[in-house]
Amino acid sequence: MIPMLLGVSLLAFALLQLSPGDPLAAQRNNPQVPDELIRRIERQYGFDKPFPEQYALWLGNVFHGNLGYSFKYKRPVADVLWERLSATLLLALFSSGLAWLVAVPLGVWSALRRGEWIDKTVSVIAFVGMSLPSFFLALLLLYAATMMPELPLLGRLPIGGLTSADFDSMGWLHRVWDVFLHLLIPGTVLAVGALAGLQRIARGSMLEVLRQPYVIAARSRGLSEGAILWRHAFRNAANPLLTLLGFEFSALLSGAAFTEIITSWPGLGLVALEAVRAKDLFLVMATVLMGSLLLLLGNLLSDLLLAWNDPRVKLR
Repeated sequence: MIPMLLGVSLLAFALLQLSPGDPLAAQRNNPQVPDELIRRIERQYGFDKPFPEQYALWLGNVFHGNLGYSFKYKRPVADVLWERLSATLLLALFSSGLAWLVAVPLGVWSALRRGEWIDKTVSVIAFVGMSLPSFFLALLLLYAATMMPELPLLGRLPIGGLTSADFDSMGWLHRVWDVFLHLLIPGTVLAVGALAGLQRIARGSMLEVLRQPYVIAARSRGLSEGAILWRHAFRNAANPLLTLLGFEFSALLSGAAFTEIITSWPGLGLVALEAVRAKDLFLVMATVLMGSLLLLLGNLLSDLLLAWNDPRVKLR
């Protein structure tokens, strides 16, 4: 994981150096900022040094817990990330949990009812969900929430933000409910895209396992369908899903950036976009490093869960 993080950070740093723009463009264009101050900032952050020295200086600061300074927000990068990271992780965990809780039972159900109208209906819904762009679904839900107040639930959902204006005066139970209501629109948008793919994978994996000889042998011994399904068949069918767990979580984080911008969710999406446009070097590198770390941790979790679920996989 450590060499991969170093490789990703080196590639991202090189691409930022090759891209047009200047991290100190706002200061250079401001006539009130003297040239001596700009040169002092360049010396302090290593902008006057060649690329290898800049990267080595940034990497050394990261190892010491210093992610740098954001010239866009005029604050330390760690403070900017800390304010927005919790909202992005909350959205990703909510949408990921919703997608898995719905997709896996639907996939198993479709496999058990193969060829029936239930299976065909779920398949059509899954294909529609895979084909529907997330930004378009977000716009549809926002339009319904604002222009159709007569709808039972959607018409009363809050638009944008993490909490309501009177959040501080609420009790803890009402605070949880308020955050949940704010999560529904962006969380549903992210969950629909992941749900469709997971449902198809769960269905295909379950169909393959149900045709295995050990399932037929278990039925011949008189085991109940519930024991065959959940204790034997599903445990083996879950292996492909566990392998995809890390990639799905990272995909939700990358897709969350566009959803956050459209639904005004106060996460890292808009921050990362503005940082790239302003070429805020240290903030962009911090977001890239964080995304890569979450992807690697997700893959590590997938490997550990696969070793726990499948006795044929050995930890070495």
